[in-house]
Amino acid sequence: QVQLVESGGGLVQPGGSLRLSCAASGFAFTDYAMAWVRQAPGKGLEWVASIDSRAGRITQYADFVKGRFTISRDNASNKLYLQMNNLKPEDTAVYYCADARPPYDRRGQGIQVTVSS
Repeated sequence: QVQLVESGGGLVQPGGSLRLSCAASGFAFTDYAMAWVRQAPGKGLEWVASIDSRAGRITQYADFVKGRFTISRDNASNKLYLQMNNLKPEDTAVYYCADARPPYDRRGQGIQVTVSS
């Protein structure tokens, strides 16, 4: 049974940082490209970043997070990460760890990130 469990969200002030983690199980994590996607209130699912399978040397980012967010993976522990720096109020959303293939149907339950003063 595929499981993706996110952690590390919360409330942060503008300009602050958070690190999201995702624990994966029930599938061959190393063999899959992975992604973070998000959904803001009243909006659809939005791709944030992706990382290739295995070594994770190839990363891609949505323009609105480039230079602020970093995606990474640890295949030894089946974990995916998203380091988020210089957070903005418009980054407020539920963040999901997902299989990188659209429409991202295989994803976790999500974790809330709120950026507010």
